[in-house]
Amino acid sequence: MATRTDAPTRREQILKEAARLFAERGFHGVGVDEIGAAVGISGPGLYRHFAGKDAMLAELLVGISESLLRGAKRRLEEVEGVAPGAVLDSLIEGHIDFALDDRPLITLHDRELDRLRDADRKLVRQLQRQYVELWVGVVRRHYPDLAEPAARSAVHSVFGLLNSTPHLTRPGSLPDRAGTAELLHRMARGAFAAAARS
Repeated sequence: MATRTDAPTRREQILKEAARLFAERGFHGVGVDEIGAAVGISGPGLYRHFAGKDAMLAELLVGISESLLRGAKRRLEEVEGVAPGAVLDSLIEGHIDFALDDRPLITLHDRELDRLRDADRKLVRQLQRQYVELWVGVVRRHYPDLAEPAARSAVHSVFGLLNSTPHLTRPGSLPDRAGTAELLHRMARGAFAAAARS
């Protein structure tokens, strides 16, 4: 994803604070007035940007699935023609960035996905399947002897590993960001290597 140098829009600020509050207290534990106060506007002022909390939740969960898939496709284009291991490393790095920088969205997805309207939930699942299959293809290019079902299981397992970051919130439970990213990367590569050896 391109690095943003401009300030976030009001809409982006609202979504970021909504994600944080929903992750901390649950979707039903947060009112629009609290979200508004977190960004310095009245609760009713939020309705100029969103139809309501349901619309915020949908945009957050559909948005992160779209963003992960878009980012993965971009990474594949950037490393086209390089060794499969480098391609896999690039995908892992992209997902680690998400896991470290967007922890409230991981919590939100785990807790609140079932609250989405059917159409939005189906869209999230469709985007997630595309993301998984993109990874499966890369993993199998790097480990050609790994059967497709095993590669798919390994990808889901690595996502579980990387997406565990919201559970490591106690002070001192993680090294600094660079150290945590490096640790997660080694663990992900180790998991894929172990799957290929089985």
